[in-house]
Amino acid sequence: MIGVPTSAGAFSPGQEQAPAALRAAGLIELLRDAGVEAHDHGDSEIWRWRPDRENRRAQNSRRVAEIVRDTAERVGDAVGAGEATLVLGGDCTVGIGTVAGHVASGESVALVYFDTHADLNVPESVREGTLDWMGMAHMLDEDGAVRDLVEVGAGVPLLRPEQVLLFAWGPEQATPRERGAIERLPIEVIPVDEVRTDPSVAAARALESPGVQADRLLVHFDVDVVDFTDTPLSENVGRNEGLAYDDAAEALGVLLRSPRLAGITITELNPAHVEDGAGSIERLTRDLVRGLAGSDG
Repeated sequence: MIGVPTSAGAFSPGQEQAPAALRAAGLIELLRDAGVEAHDHGDSEIWRWRPDRENRRAQNSRRVAEIVRDTAERVGDAVGAGEATLVLGGDCTVGIGTVAGHVASGESVALVYFDTHADLNVPESVREGTLDWMGMAHMLDEDGAVRDLVEVGAGVPLLRPEQVLLFAWGPEQATPRERGAIERLPIEVIPVDEVRTDPSVAAARALESPGVQADRLLVHFDVDVVDFTDTPLSENVGRNEGLAYDDAAEALGVLLRSPRLAGITITELNPAHVEDGAGSIERLTRDLVRGLAGSDG
């Protein structure tokens, strides 16, 4: 378990609190109680979002790249020790570091990107300058991506499109740039409507996809795939979109029980947005443990 408490690439503060919140919910203890040999490698330095007025289209990009490199090194050390990795973000850019750390192993890597958003934006395509909805574009070295962030790993691009499966992607949430990229690139997509119809079947189909038949299967779980009205958890307060929590948890459990799972990254959790008294972070923690322990109960 590797904590990366950062909101450097976010729209606003809050996500830097997520690793501590998951630990406070008993994540490490529940894993061990479930029979998982769990090693806690601690948290990196907290980095709270602040506006970058000198770099408005790619805010805090230098710091984001530094955090991603540090994450990649920490993940690489764990991989070298023979461990699967559970990376607790932090904003979505943390996932670039997870992928880079596994790619450095030299084994083949595939990524199931469980997110309503494809994160295929680049600084010139969206005015907000927020890097956490640009992570996939940087892993694929899309035109216009920030070079410091593209070049954080052992090679460029970090991933090829055919190594990626977008799971629970919502076309209605996509920017024009993202829609164009998905039409242009050989990225497999399982749309959110299909996951909503039968979460377990959709997740099983993802695991059978030729593109994810790699030595090391990585899952990037962005909690903003959960409808904010159903269960407020994420930085993104999108209402009446995405998946009900139960559907997201059901699909995630199937993905985590894959025998090829080598790493999972949890991102976009903002504890400040969680509903008082609902126990939503504790619920998420229990469901993560059930999936990682290979239990349906």
